[in-house]
Amino acid sequence: MSPLAGPTVGGRTVVVHGRQQGSGVLLTPRTVLTCAHVIGPGRSARVTNPGRTQLCQVVWSDDELDAALLVAPESLYPAADRPAHGKPPGTPRKALAAVRPVRMSAVATDRPVPECVITGFPEIQRYDGRRIEADQYRGAVLPLAGLIRRTMVFEFDRPPAAERDDGSTALAGLSGAPVYAGESLLGIVSRIPRSRHLLRAECVPISLIVSDPGFRAWFDRVGDAPGGLPRLESVTHAHPDDPRYEEEYARALSAEYRRTKVFGLDELSRRDAEWDLDTAYLSLEAAPRPDREGHAPDPAESVPQRVETLLADRPRVLLRGDAGTGKTTLIWWLAAHAAAGTLDARLAGLNGLVPYVVPLRTLRAQGAGFPSPARLPGVSRLVIDDPPDGWAGRVLESGRALLLVDGLDEVPHDDREEAHRWLSALLRRYPRTRALVTVRPLAVAPDWLEAEGFEELNLLPMRDADIAAFTAAWHAAARLDDDGHEALRELERDLTEQFALSPALRELARTPLLCAVICALHRLREGFLPQTRWELYRSALQMLLGRRDQRRKVDRPEGVRLTVEEHQQLLQRIAVWLVRGGQSEFSEDSAIRRLDRALTGMPQVGAQGDARRILTHLLNRSGLLQERNDGVYQFTHRTFQDFLAAKEFIEGDHLHELLRHAPEPQWHDVLLLAAGHCSRRELPVLINGLLAAGRAVRKGGRRTALYALAALCAQHAAWLDASVHHKVRTAVAEVLPPRTTEERQSLAQLGPSVLPLLPEASGLGRAELEQVAELVGTIGGAAAVPYARRLALAGADSAGGLSSALTRDWANYPPAEYAEEVLALLDLSRTVLVITAREQLSRLRLVPHARSVALVGDFTARELRSGLEGSQLRTLALVSNDTVTDLTALAPCAEGLRELGVGHCGGLEGLAGLTDLQALEDLTLTDVLVSPAELELIAGLPRLRLLTLVQPRLPADRLVLTPLHSRPHLVIELTGVAKGQVTGRTKLGNRLVFAP
Repeated sequence: MSPLAGPTVGGRTVVVHGRQQGSGVLLTPRTVLTCAHVIGPGRSARVTNPGRTQLCQVVWSDDELDAALLVAPESLYPAADRPAHGKPPGTPRKALAAVRPVRMSAVATDRPVPECVITGFPEIQRYDGRRIEADQYRGAVLPLAGLIRRTMVFEFDRPPAAERDDGSTALAGLSGAPVYAGESLLGIVSRIPRSRHLLRAECVPISLIVSDPGFRAWFDRVGDAPGGLPRLESVTHAHPDDPRYEEEYARALSAEYRRTKVFGLDELSRRDAEWDLDTAYLSLEAAPRPDREGHAPDPAESVPQRVETLLADRPRVLLRGDAGTGKTTLIWWLAAHAAAGTLDARLAGLNGLVPYVVPLRTLRAQGAGFPSPARLPGVSRLVIDDPPDGWAGRVLESGRALLLVDGLDEVPHDDREEAHRWLSALLRRYPRTRALVTVRPLAVAPDWLEAEGFEELNLLPMRDADIAAFTAAWHAAARLDDDGHEALRELERDLTEQFALSPALRELARTPLLCAVICALHRLREGFLPQTRWELYRSALQMLLGRRDQRRKVDRPEGVRLTVEEHQQLLQRIAVWLVRGGQSEFSEDSAIRRLDRALTGMPQVGAQGDARRILTHLLNRSGLLQERNDGVYQFTHRTFQDFLAAKEFIEGDHLHELLRHAPEPQWHDVLLLAAGHCSRRELPVLINGLLAAGRAVRKGGRRTALYALAALCAQHAAWLDASVHHKVRTAVAEVLPPRTTEERQSLAQLGPSVLPLLPEASGLGRAELEQVAELVGTIGGAAAVPYARRLALAGADSAGGLSSALTRDWANYPPAEYAEEVLALLDLSRTVLVITAREQLSRLRLVPHARSVALVGDFTARELRSGLEGSQLRTLALVSNDTVTDLTALAPCAEGLRELGVGHCGGLEGLAGLTDLQALEDLTLTDVLVSPAELELIAGLPRLRLLTLVQPRLPADRLVLTPLHSRPHLVIELTGVAKGQVTGRTKLGNRLVFAP
């Protein structure tokens, strides 16, 4: 991946041959901006870039602005600058490599802007009397010189050429040439006034061009700038050193964040488990946080989607996720790709932004405060020189920064308000900054960053399909460095079968970390796997600490040989110190001090070397520690730190110290892991202590979280007194039903074991029924079906909220059983049934009362026809489908269908099949091509009363409504269309409504 995909500033300048020879600038691989007078009345022009000449179509031209937009049939980039297309492993099918369009800026000062540059192909630069050559000119933009005429004036630093006696200009051919401040396009040259002795050039500002609706529409329609028209930046001064530094910064980010460790692969690999991030990256699902009442306003929007899709239209996101769910991997992946400009169409708006990664754990380890703007580039300790003075502030001011704050939960609880103040102040000062902040689920309160414009997303556990994809990727990576390919394929087949047959094993593998642990242990044990989370961690440590060097036939590296328990005892001392201090990174000196104390009780280890040598051994051989930055170390994953710290708390008889931290959410993982280390005598103390801590706090989310934590600790006990079990069940029942999303998430961790504790549905109010339905749906599975059925029976005479809650999580249940036992009982007259999986669509006939359905995802035409057969739908939405090419597959529900919505269906080529829907009264089209042919089909719907077009794609930048004149009772609502783009609007009168 080369940083900043696409050509340099000079590589974007092209030769344009229209009515006369001029210059132009590549805005994207296929679009060229030049002057209208260069093109003349023609509708095409030849464009030449080194080694490539193409005949381009003129799609937009404005003589008054003196600007024109041309489109080439193929990319005009020089071959060396064309990015490699294709999708990295683990990305969705429709993802494509993206190319960053040119940056565009408006001058935002009255003062001259020096250090600006024009590049073009003037006549004076021709050699051998006729051959074209490029030229380059430096000068200043004078903002006040053309203010009244809305012209941008460029003044050359020195005379660019001598005036000629015959009246011809030596600068002919410069028309259309780009004017840059740094890497940002300010405009194009339109004329050289003779009265100024060739010392000035008059230019068309890019701000005027991009404000033209026609230009904007055609630019978006060309489609080779997936992020659409670039955001217009503000320029007050040119900084020639900035572009070069940004290239170096992008390379440094790539070097730092394009590699990651995949657990278990270091057992096989000669690369020490370092893998390209695209190989290791798995696109995970996330869900928007519901509103304060626990409901999403639009059922289709509440459906879980890939996190990259959700990030696309959310400028600021607080991402919650459990340990091992891939939060940090996502941060790294975004940083590397955004800087390089290689994010696909979904996130193309981030391409070319400058990522500032702020790993809060590193700040804690360094004892540093929260960074000022100037310190942001240095927080990640990239291998790069210091930036030019003021560079970070300029990036933030221009709105090109992508702030990636990782690990908010790793800031001590008492310091989080300071973190909030820092982040709020930074974003208030630079309001156009995009931001992603990661945190564990309960570390901060709901809506903690709502005032700063953040939306919350929750990373979801991996689905069965994700587990299968991760398993395949893990074994594919393993085969890269192992000769036993057939043996690994057999192991992969066996593990896939075990996942299919064992729900308990699948539940253990719901995070990328634990799935990788299972893959590694399965290979090591040749198919035999532990059955609980604690056994999984113990086995992983045994594999790393006990078998690693044996398998590699390494004896006494660094002159040190340690047993598994000796390794653990030493690592425990470091881990417990980190947990007590609320941090996860440490320096060499601080680790040596802890090891010195530990070695006083381990003479057999101390005899082999001092603390420094032992630390070197642990860093090189344990597989659990890694150097994050120069002189800064951390555990390979936070979970192993917490597991070893929990072991030290229990073995050191510090259980009561651990319980004192029970009210603090950041300690909950350690408390849970401690349960696996407790003896039969200690476990009741831990569980009773958690219950007591829950009783001591006010009712609400924190009490529920503590009771749920106590129940989790009790779940996997080999033996636990019946009276303790009873206390746990009583406590959990006390906080049922949940009242908030957070309480529901805490209780859902208990899985099916919480279901028998649910209160009788007959005694619950409407809101309580809905909360219980959400909880049961989150747990899902076959065990939850009878409980969902009871809720359906209890609310059989109601519609709305309860029906929505019971339909929303259909994908979490066995599809046929749930359709027959639950959905068939519901009054669905006012509920949209959201379908996201083929298994659901094929069972739609089992839900005879369904009247409104939203089909979200890539269903084929055959699947649609089969699934809709026999349905009695009145309302149908087809959303985010890139597979269907027309609407003929909707014919099975034509008889009763009254409302249809079609949106964001990238494969849709036309509306063929629409006329089959003769009963249609309401049609909404979002991001759909609306040509006269499509409008003729719409006009053929005899009962249509309302047509809504949202951001339609328009041929030739025009919406020709003439075909609808024959429909006197049809109301048309338009969103995202300017009045000037609409032909035939006068005859429609007040039946045509332009929405904001």
